[in-house]
Amino acid sequence: ELVVSVVSALKGSSDLAIGNVVGSNIFNILLIVGFTALVTPIAINRTTLTKEIPLTILSFVVLFVMANDGLFDNMPENFIGRGDSIVLLAFFLIFMFYTFSIAKSSGDSVEEVKGMRIFKAVLFVFFGLAGLIGGGHLFVVGASGIARGLGVSEAIIGLTIVSAGTSLPELATSVAAALKKNPELAIGNVVGSCLFNVFFILGCSGAIRPMRVWEITNADFGVMIFSGILLYLFGLLFKKREITRREGGIMVVCFILYLSYLIVKV
Repeated sequence: ELVVSVVSALKGSSDLAIGNVVGSNIFNILLIVGFTALVTPIAINRTTLTKEIPLTILSFVVLFVMANDGLFDNMPENFIGRGDSIVLLAFFLIFMFYTFSIAKSSGDSVEEVKGMRIFKAVLFVFFGLAGLIGGGHLFVVGASGIARGLGVSEAIIGLTIVSAGTSLPELATSVAAALKKNPELAIGNVVGSCLFNVFFILGCSGAIRPMRVWEITNADFGVMIFSGILLYLFGLLFKKREITRREGGIMVVCFILYLSYLIVKV
């Protein structure tokens, strides 16, 4: 998500960058959590339910406010500017401080990792990073080409093809966690990804180049906020702190309805 959104912002495809983040968050919560819950019910620990999911919803609301200059400030156009991006990055630093504080206080043992020669490690980092940047560039060029070829906006491509493509690692991780009887990992995976998307990815993208919010609508932001609230409410129901198969099915249906709305809108 980071590489694709930054490359999109640098190329002036701000709707692709923002659509990637908004679409990924919707995909993460409604489809990944929903599908994983269909495989096996997902337990949610108390800290995640009372602190991290509300923080995720807050990040969605903050993004909605920042992307609505016309609504809140009576401006002629909506932008996520550098000032907005610095605020998002500040939120990200606070979140990382909180995360490391929780990790340190938990006292969990750290598994030893097999060492690697420094030269080999540097090569892995260099070629891995080059692959990410090159792949991200090709991904953006291809997505823009699909949009032009189909005659649809980059926003729609960002909300669908791009967001689904960049969210596949989260889907694989969550499904694997469910199959290994560790489904609570799916929630941490999704919540962390959503917070990272809004605070860090859009923060970096907007700091590098201010992004005009053009065809990402308030309906899209609204579905993102709704998905976060739905996750929170399902975790609260019956005081079990669990996403059941039935609730997972509802989330998947909500995603299909949103996808159908995007297709009809085209």
